[in-house]
Amino acid sequence: MTDALLAIEDLHAAYGLSRVLFGISFDVAAGECVCLLGRNGVGKTTTMRAVMGLLAPTAGHIRWKGADIAGWPPHRVARAGIGFVPEDRRVFAELTVWENLDVAARAARRRGRWTVEAVYELFPTLHELRSRQGGFLSGGEQQMLTIARTLMGNPELLLLDEPSEGLAPLVVEALLVNIRALKDEGVTILLAEQGVDFSLALADRVYVLEKGTIRHSGPAAELRDNPALRDRLLAL
Repeated sequence: MTDALLAIEDLHAAYGLSRVLFGISFDVAAGECVCLLGRNGVGKTTTMRAVMGLLAPTAGHIRWKGADIAGWPPHRVARAGIGFVPEDRRVFAELTVWENLDVAARAARRRGRWTVEAVYELFPTLHELRSRQGGFLSGGEQQMLTIARTLMGNPELLLLDEPSEGLAPLVVEALLVNIRALKDEGVTILLAEQGVDFSLALADRVYVLEKGTIRHSGPAAELRDNPALRDRLLAL
């Protein structure tokens, strides 16, 4: 884990007296797509929130490029190069698509590949809808906008929390193409998902969570090629 961009070591987390994570450890190397896979309530979102500084862990380490960032405030984590796409999207409903992106660009402290023009190239639909208010977008369009807005900060690591949740199958397929294009651009991705097919189509490595612990870890191809193992781990 010394060569990892992100390394989680023996991470514990809780909401008040309710413990959620029980000593999980995993790592993400530069250029990888790593997926935290499992049902709702197993600790995937809690892990993302802890990495992003939205929840202080009760024990363990979160190492970003070797520095322990556990407990850092979210704005400091973002400035260090980690971007977060939450599952509830949180677009600015009264602002247009372009205004949502412009606000993010103005707030960004990091410069790089991602500009308004670049995210329009990745998401042509957003260019077509650039004058529409965020509140009038469909769920899939809002998800695209949230990812695009996060990219405006030019993160080195993109945290995607349940990006396919609640979307129609055709929309999920389109989103899969977009995220795969991001991966091909070299963006490092940590994905939290319960959609098995979606996850295995993107991930290089998978960690299966159950009740706040890691039940299985290994190459995504192992689960793709072994339906019996997949069924046993995920009870599908």
